[in-house]
Amino acid sequence: MNDKKKIRVLVVDDSAFMRIAVKRTLESDPAIEVVGQGKDGAEAVQLVEQLQPDVVTMDFNMPRMNGVEALRAIFAKRPVPVIMLSAHTQQGAQETLDALAAGALDFVPKPDGEVSTDLSGVRDDLLRKVKGAARSRPSVVPVAPPSPMRAVAPKTERVMRSSLPGDAPLLVIAISTGGPAALERVIPRLPTSFGAGVVIVQHMPKAFTKALASRLDGISALSVREAEDGDVPVPGQVLIAPGDRHLTLDTSGRVKLLDSPPVHGCRPAADVTLQAIARSFGARTTVLVMTGMGRDGALGAQALKAAGGKVLAQDEASSVVFGMPKAVIERGLADQVIALDRIAPTLIERFG
Repeated sequence: MNDKKKIRVLVVDDSAFMRIAVKRTLESDPAIEVVGQGKDGAEAVQLVEQLQPDVVTMDFNMPRMNGVEALRAIFAKRPVPVIMLSAHTQQGAQETLDALAAGALDFVPKPDGEVSTDLSGVRDDLLRKVKGAARSRPSVVPVAPPSPMRAVAPKTERVMRSSLPGDAPLLVIAISTGGPAALERVIPRLPTSFGAGVVIVQHMPKAFTKALASRLDGISALSVREAEDGDVPVPGQVLIAPGDRHLTLDTSGRVKLLDSPPVHGCRPAADVTLQAIARSFGARTTVLVMTGMGRDGALGAQALKAAGGKVLAQDEASSVVFGMPKAVIERGLADQVIALDRIAPTLIERFG
């Protein structure tokens, strides 16, 4: 491949050993060239302006500027796709969500949260995400999340409602790359009177989906939490498929979590959820396919539509990565294509 066509990457980490490990891992693919290395967030800001990389990989905990501070400074000058390297811990998950909300495109968990520089276990994931990032549309996102439309219902009421039989309309959101920031522009804008139960299938590993649920719950009128076996999606709450588990509904409408093999390299996968739901609840289900890499959700949307369900898709202009919505639209499945900032009003109009 001609060098001019290579993906130019800036690697930022306060550890020289990790920078070397990331550089070696990235350059094991001939399509990628590491054009610079930075030791902290402040240096990252300078190097992005100087080197104009296609993609940046960045650690969160760095001297002078942490990941969020560096992201905000970078995006103020030149939005560029940023992939975070995250500790696979609860604290690391919370930091990662902060970085994603500040504009980071995606993340790759470091192996087992260890300080080891052996990246062989995440090599394929890192390469795939860097290549996808090079084709993405980074954009400035709000620094502060929106305020919820109404006060959040008491926790005790949510628990009681979650045990009711599932007979309400159901909304399934299938989402991946760029998802956390996009969800913050949708879920907090839904009122307590929202008339559908909501299930979110976001491609994320274990621990990170719990942090995502906690973050959305804190800024939303609806209750948001990780789904558990036996839960029923009902109005007033949002259930997020746990990382590393597929989410399905049994014939009574109760959540059943599965450890079956990944689909499209993902667990949870939206296709698994949608195909299971289509068999019993297709006519009362709407799927919204949002920003994300790959084609997950297309086959499930097809099954759902055949069963009488509705299919919505995020538009290309507002998608960070127009993979998942594009797959649905190209199959002629989308009943409506919606810009990100119009999704919440559209859902409120549809479900009240």
